[in-house]
Amino acid sequence: MLFKAFLIKYGEIGIKGKNRYLFEDALVRQIGFALKEVEGAFSISKEQGRIYIEADGEYDYEETIAALKRVFGIVGICPMIQIEDKGFENLAEEVVNYIKQIYPENQLTFKVHARRARKNFPMDSMTINKELGDRILKAFPMMRVDVHQPELNIYVEIRKQIHIYSETIPGCKGMPIGTNGKGMLLLSGGIDSPVAGWMVAKRGVEIEATYFHAPPYTSERAKQKVIDLATLVARYAGPIKLHIVNFTDIQLYIYDQCPHEELTIIMRRYMMRIAERIAVESGALGLITGESIGQVASQTMQSLFATNEVCTMPVFRPVIGFDKLEIVDLALKIQTYETSIQPFEDCCTIFVAKHPVTKPNLKLIKRSEEKLVEKIDEMIETAISTREIVICK
Repeated sequence: MLFKAFLIKYGEIGIKGKNRYLFEDALVRQIGFALKEVEGAFSISKEQGRIYIEADGEYDYEETIAALKRVFGIVGICPMIQIEDKGFENLAEEVVNYIKQIYPENQLTFKVHARRARKNFPMDSMTINKELGDRILKAFPMMRVDVHQPELNIYVEIRKQIHIYSETIPGCKGMPIGTNGKGMLLLSGGIDSPVAGWMVAKRGVEIEATYFHAPPYTSERAKQKVIDLATLVARYAGPIKLHIVNFTDIQLYIYDQCPHEELTIIMRRYMMRIAERIAVESGALGLITGESIGQVASQTMQSLFATNEVCTMPVFRPVIGFDKLEIVDLALKIQTYETSIQPFEDCCTIFVAKHPVTKPNLKLIKRSEEKLVEKIDEMIETAISTREIVICK
C-alpha cells in the first residue's frame, strides 16, 4: 500500500491562541478512540501545527478513512507518503514516481505547492516549486502547468521528513468532543432528535441522552430502536450514556387528571423536568431537543414557551429553523434515517390527543398541573431512581 501516513488538517482550532494545544490534544485523543475500531495499529503525533497519523504495519485503508471522517474537529484528511531528506534529486524522483502510481493517465493540469518548514533545506519554496514543475513536465509531456485552476495540486512539505500528498478528503469539521462541556439530549425514536444530538456534539459537546419509555404501550423493540440510534450518533460523539426512564405511570396519571387537549404539553413539561434533574446529576450544562418551530402541535411558539417555562438550565434546539426535508437530509448523512423510520412508536405518539392545543395558555396549564400535586413528586422520584442506564458506543 502506497499510503502509510496521513496529515490531519483542522480549522478553527488554529485560532484558539494560547489554548490551542488543549484542543489539539483533545483531537488527538478522539482520533485515537476512532482508530481503535479499525484493523491495524497507528501512531499519532503533533508537530508545529500539524497532526500526523502513521500506520505501524498493514491496515485497512477504507476503514481508516471512514473512521477519521466521523471525528469532529477534522477539516481534511490527506493520505501522504513520507520520505527521508536525501537531497533534491531524490525528492524529484519520488514526486515523479508518486504521480505515476496515483495518476497513471498523466494528462492533468497541475500546480506544485512547496512549503519549506525546515529552513536548512538548500532551496527555498519558490525554487522547489519551479524545479519540481520542470521535472514533472519532462517526465510527463502530456501534463501542463495551471496555477489558477489546476486539476492536480501536488503538496510538498519539507519538515523532519518530507511529506508528499495531493488529495484532501473532507472531514466533518466542528470541534473535538469534550472541549465544550456536556449536554443532555432528549432522545426519541424519531428523525429529529438524533440529528439535534449530532449537531451539538459537532461543537465539541459531550452527549448523554434521556429516553422516556412507556411499557406496555411501547415495545422493547421501540426501546432497542432508541439504543440503536444512540449507538449511531456515538460513532461521531463518542460513547453515550443513555438514561431510559419508565414514564408509563406518569403518563397515565396525567391522562386521568388533565384535559386531553393539554396532554402533550403537560407530558412534555414533565419530561423536561425529569431530564433536567438527570442532567444536573450528570454534570450536564444544558438540555438538547429536536424541536422545530411549527412542525407539530407541541412545537408552536406558544407550546415551546410553555414547555421551556419549567427549565432552569439552557435548552438548545439546533434544528429549530429547519424544515423536515433539511432534517431528513442530515439524518441520511449521518445514517440515522433508516433506523428512525422503523415503525415502533414512542410514548409521545402513543398518548397524543386527537385535538391537541396549539396555543396553550400557561396559566391554564399550571392550573391543570395542580390536579397532579398529590402523587406527581413521588412518581418523578420513582421514575428517576428506577431508570435503566445503557452505554452506547
